[in-house]
Amino acid sequence: MSKIIELSAPDLAAMLCSRVCHDLINPIGAIGNGLQALNDPEQEQMKDLAQELVVNAARQSLAKLEFARLAYGASSTSGTQFDTRECERVAKLYYDIEKADLVWNINPVLVPKNVGKLLMNMLLIASESVFRGGVVEVDLEGETGREIIKIKATSDPDKKQKTLLPANVKDFIGGEVEDVSAREIQPFYTGLLARLSNMELEADLDGVEFTFVARPRLALV
Repeated sequence: MSKIIELSAPDLAAMLCSRVCHDLINPIGAIGNGLQALNDPEQEQMKDLAQELVVNAARQSLAKLEFARLAYGASSTSGTQFDTRECERVAKLYYDIEKADLVWNINPVLVPKNVGKLLMNMLLIASESVFRGGVVEVDLEGETGREIIKIKATSDPDKKQKTLLPANVKDFIGGEVEDVSAREIQPFYTGLLARLSNMELEADLDGVEFTFVARPRLALV
């Protein structure tokens, strides 16, 4: 078995910042283009289209920033626990700009902060597994400190949807890789959060169904 790669704190922070910038560059750029069109007298006929562009891009930027705040950052959540109601609010905000629909089956409860972050990062990977559209269903079971996160993403081929296992996600959530770049930092960080929470991740694809489960390590023994 390969050794789990370790990143220095500065490298991890730099790569996560790069990931956030990558996610935001398109909607922020669209806002700039829209504002430029609105301020150009020669593009008066494009005013309504430009205004719609700015509104949509601003909504996307807000959703992605809110998501990054919980998934990667310290967030404004006090203490060492996350309220799943805040996770639900931010997750729904994010899925509103994605093609997949989110089904939230988690009752309001406080979870350890790293478990909350793990949940958010797992939801991000699940959305990528049904990038053309589908349904992502999430459940949380078990007592505090012994949580089990279960996510199921399904697509409908009749609607030209497709389910896939995001590229190299199994390798990077396991951490047993030779190198990590900003391109793979999100699944690697997901695995890191699981290890910090003493949890094991399982990701599998069976036809049109992608399953992603995090459970306490001792439960696998």
